[in-house]
Amino acid sequence: MNIPDNWRKSSHSGPGDGDSCVEIANRPTRIAVRDSKVPARATLTFPAPAFAAFLEDLKRRPRP
Repeated sequence: MNIPDNWRKSSHSGPGDGDSCVEIANRPTRIAVRDSKVPARATLTFPAPAFAAFLEDLKRRPRP
């Protein structure tokens, strides 16, 4: 996979500079995920449908 150039942080990145979060980048068939504190380290990739199902499951869960 080519390195994505469209990384974006969650709106829940935390206070200050918001570096306590993950970033995601959309690709045509996969979603790339990385740690925003160390973006040069390994990137995880997931099939787009699996990542979408993961997000939908998170939305259905009650918040603490």
